[in-house]
Amino acid sequence: MKQAVRTMTFIAQFVVIGLAMAFVIALIWPQTGSALRTRLGMAPKHVAVTQNDKTSAAITADNPPANARSSYADAVQRAAPSVVNIYANRVVSEQPMQRFNDPLMQQMLGDVPIGPVQRRREQNLGSGVILGTKGYVLTNNHVIAGAQNIQVLLYDGRVAEASVVGSDPDTDLAVLKVDVGGDLPAIHIASHNPQVGDVVLAIGNPFGIGQTVTMGIISAINRQLNALNPEQFIQTDAAINFGNSGGALVNAKGNLVGINTALLGRSSGAEGIGFAIPVATAKNVLDQIIAHGHVIRGWLGLQYTSVPISANSGLPPAARGVWVTDVYPGSPAAQAGIRRGDVLLQLGKHDIVDPGSLRQREASLKPGTKITISGLHNGSSFTRKLTVAKRPPLSTLGVPAQP
Repeated sequence: MKQAVRTMTFIAQFVVIGLAMAFVIALIWPQTGSALRTRLGMAPKHVAVTQNDKTSAAITADNPPANARSSYADAVQRAAPSVVNIYANRVVSEQPMQRFNDPLMQQMLGDVPIGPVQRRREQNLGSGVILGTKGYVLTNNHVIAGAQNIQVLLYDGRVAEASVVGSDPDTDLAVLKVDVGGDLPAIHIASHNPQVGDVVLAIGNPFGIGQTVTMGIISAINRQLNALNPEQFIQTDAAINFGNSGGALVNAKGNLVGINTALLGRSSGAEGIGFAIPVATAKNVLDQIIAHGHVIRGWLGLQYTSVPISANSGLPPAARGVWVTDVYPGSPAAQAGIRRGDVLLQLGKHDIVDPGSLRQREASLKPGTKITISGLHNGSSFTRKLTVAKRPPLSTLGVPAQP
């Protein structure tokens, strides 16, 4: 019995000593156990990894999802050479005037000219986009309006004089011609209409500091900024500043989707609300100015708004169409007998959905086109024939004098 106890004690001592030594070795050389298992063929078997495990392992800070983009450098390199800086110069003459401190003298004599007329040079900054290889540059009309000399700074550093081919105040677009003795890098036009949520890049020359790229998304489409103007705009939160006007709004592939035009400033309490002219509209204006020197649009001679639904209107609750608020005397609509208060439901073979759709349809009609228009007058249906006229400049229309 004593012999058995001594044997068990001896074994226990060696086990304790062995465990202690293994602990020390593992503490000093932590990879020893793994190396021994590998040498003895005791390496752990591979564990099957599920698809979810793979996805979780792949989506890390160093391994973003395949559809995530960390850079838009390719899009910028594709579009930037087609965006130019524009410097529109003019000389302004000013007559120095004296204002009297005495209110009575000021009221009697007003401001009195003193000294010779002084002249100073003003420079308006903006951007432009090269469309086509023949040197045509599209920009905003307000950038070059009244300019006596226009200079264009190309992406490669060359400076060229530009001449005005034509302008369209209604869309605030102008076409310039630049001749540098060779082809210019024309921008690529997007083949698909932009959608809300698309990533966009604004490229231009803000405050004259040089070509700059800002990023945002398309916040809305088909925004109408003027009740009389049928043109609709893209709204974006990509930063647009003074000098960006006329620059490019491109998609994530570097293809042109719009021409940057306007923004709501912080003075109005807005932030991140900018507007661009859709590329389809801009291209149509470019083509018409090159062909005719100006843009030709159809005109019916009406002002209209959404249909007001009331209990005695005779219209269903979901009625479409437009409600005529005014008719211009002598206009095609007036000659056809359209009156204020009429509800217009159909132009030609196309239903009138809302005021925006009618404005676009009206502007697209060729002057001289004969077309029918249908609607309701005091609840009774009617159909009239009229001849589309050429739309006068919006600045000359004013408010129709219709009783």
